Amino acid sequence: MNAPASFGDQRTKTPTPADLEIVVRDRRFARSAEPRRWWLNNDPIATAWFNALSATFPRGEAFFIESVKAHRDGASAKLEAEIRAFVKQEINHTREHIVFNKLAEASGYDVSFIDKRVAEMLALTKDRPVILNLAATMALEHFTAMLGHELLKNPAHLLGADGDLGDLWRWHAAEEIEHKGVAYDTWLHATRDWSRFRRWRVKSIMMLIVSKNFILNRVEDIAALLEQDGLTGWKWKTRIWAYLLVKPGFLRKIAGQWLAYFLPGFHPWNHDDRALIANVVEGDFPDAVAPA
Repeated sequence: MNAPASFGDQRTKTPTPADLEIVVRDRRFARSAEPRRWWLNNDPIATAWFNALSATFPRGEAFFIESVKAHRDGASAKLEAEIRAFVKQEINHTREHIVFNKLAEASGYDVSFIDKRVAEMLALTKDRPVILNLAATMALEHFTAMLGHELLKNPAHLLGADGDLGDLWRWHAAEEIEHKGVAYDTWLHATRDWSRFRRWRVKSIMMLIVSKNFILNRVEDIAALLEQDGLTGWKWKTRIWAYLLVKPGFLRKIAGQWLAYFLPGFHPWNHDDRALIANVVEGDFPDAVAPA
């Protein structure tokens, strides 16, 4: 017997806007950038936060792509088209963050330990049911959409970024918002025969696991990068948490969106924030052009 509707994820109908267009913006950044240690407003902690995030993206986004593609059979024509656009966007994000990560390495940072940890964590997913990989992808996509929303809502986060590095993050943020419902709609399709309670329980447990790992691993990554600058000790660890929770307070500011994930009837597009990406269109980033 199915659980009461109060646990209510939708079965097939979703709030994804009917007029949503997921645009593949094939852009290139940082091709002529000069490597600099603290590229974000000369702030070692802000720089380490973004460097740590970027180091997870190449393997992470490949995982997202495979997790979504594994469940596309039988999807509606609209969802199939959105999955294709999602894949293309994620491929472009991977390419640009590989360039960004090489720039971080050229500035003197070793970020390979982050990539190694991601590889080890993904190796653990090989033998588990693929539906759990989709649940993890869905949770992490919600994280990237929340972070993207915060980046575009509060431009101060990227104030003082070198060259076009701020544009790279704004472009990525806009596309994460744009495709934020794809993994979730794929989940609704893949679990259409599940009870509402089972669907809610699995996605909620996975979000708790993902959140714990995401936050603790990023804090550990930031501390390790700061250590490479000789910035160690409890004062710097305190400053990491202050950056994440107080000012600018990334984690504090996304807490409401994070909690919404556990509510009955949650869907990423219950909150239509496309207005934030209105300025991220062709021509906004004159330096972000493909080489001839």
